Amino acid sequence: MGPGAGAALAARVTVLGPGRHVRVVEDRFLTGPALLPAPLDVPSTPLARAASITPGASTTASKAPAPPTVVSVLAKLARRNQITAAQHAQYLGEFDTALADEKQLHGTRQTELTAVTETLHNIAAGRQMTVARLPGLFLTLQANVQWWTTGPLLAADARVQLSGSQMIWEYYPGEGIQLQPLATFGEANGMYTAGPSQYPAFLSLLGQMLPLAVPQDHGITWDYYFPFDGGQPPWTSAMTDGTALEAFTRAYLASGNNAYLVDGAEILPLLRDPPPRGLAVPTALGLRYLQYSFAPGTDIINAFLQTLIGLYYFSHDSGNVLSQTLFNEGSAEAQAELPSFNTGAWSLYQPGIEDTLSYHELVTGFLAQLCTLTAVPVYCRTAADFQADLTTPPSLTLLTGAGPAKKAFSVSFQLSKVSRVGLVIAGPTSTAFQTSASFAYGTQSINVPALPAGAYTVRMSATDLAGNFSRITGALQVGNAPGAGAVPIARPVAR
Repeated sequence: MGPGAGAALAARVTVLGPGRHVRVVEDRFLTGPALLPAPLDVPSTPLARAASITPGASTTASKAPAPPTVVSVLAKLARRNQITAAQHAQYLGEFDTALADEKQLHGTRQTELTAVTETLHNIAAGRQMTVARLPGLFLTLQANVQWWTTGPLLAADARVQLSGSQMIWEYYPGEGIQLQPLATFGEANGMYTAGPSQYPAFLSLLGQMLPLAVPQDHGITWDYYFPFDGGQPPWTSAMTDGTALEAFTRAYLASGNNAYLVDGAEILPLLRDPPPRGLAVPTALGLRYLQYSFAPGTDIINAFLQTLIGLYYFSHDSGNVLSQTLFNEGSAEAQAELPSFNTGAWSLYQPGIEDTLSYHELVTGFLAQLCTLTAVPVYCRTAADFQADLTTPPSLTLLTGAGPAKKAFSVSFQLSKVSRVGLVIAGPTSTAFQTSASFAYGTQSINVPALPAGAYTVRMSATDLAGNFSRITGALQVGNAPGAGAVPIARPVAR
């Protein structure tokens, strides 16, 4: 299984066809949550683009050499015969067209296309525009020209496709539409799972992705070409590579063609080498696989587990010794880390940060899959725990039993998992204060305005992300009174 294990709903995809025809489909091959969150609002640092905007324009001489531009990089590659004259003319023409279209567009359309051309220039200026990246970079440029000149405006994180291809793109506001290699390989795995009738489309989709693979030392990966969560392009992900391994394994099973195993084996060096070359962080027990190449200190458990699943399938069906070694070393580390991602009531996305519902379901599915494949106790036990969390109500404990009269104070409470919490403070005849808000697990508090002295009843409720509900009652003494400092025991009350 690929991304989306444990989730039942198909993804909605907006498809742009010929003649500006647009349709929204329920993609049964692409299930589960958006596997990359929306990027943070990272300030861009656009570089000078004069030479790239006007092909052949000269730059003013200065002591420091001007940074490379899209135009100068393409010219240099052509001079060195690393691209043909025809390729040079094609890429340059596509870039000129995009720049001309920018000037004709307005509002969001202009903003999005401009962001893509500026990112392309920044990659060139950073000396990252290599021959191997040109197909992916200019495919992204073409897709954005087509979408923002003929397609509809999109909601944030919308997934889209272009006519004639089942590759998955995603809209990141301020960055245009961007190819999603992870989701695309997830789409491919979904096609395989759908059965032999989908094998031709499955193999065709892999055929579209292979030319976009980027050599890295002795291996290949699939780059992302947009700023994301503090990282600058190009960057890559072990989760993407693990999902690709699974897809190439299945392509071999569907076709019997050993070339897919050769392709898969080329992914492995990135999962062997440490950053910045690779995506594997050495640990005392083995290896940890990274979600983001630019964030070696970020530990995202669902990405780690999906990478292991890809390695397991590839080693099992190819007999590749390196793949088996990488699985064993990664699994040793994952087994040691996994208990720290279990709060006892919900899963953590990364240390200290709880999963959303869709990610909780995703990681539960990955663990169930690893349990089936390996029978490792910690995988099986944690999968069962997380499954039970989906039907277990949140636990609430009131920690505040007293507060000062006529002064604002806080009501503290203990919460077992991320929930929407409601608070009602009631006096003898009426409600004195009520509010609600969402809180993470742990010790939390709600600010309460000044109240008159007296005895109050506290009613609290919690509804978790899966809709499970619980409530408690307790007493609150405001102002000086006998026993005012005591903390009452708040017990759950049946709904």
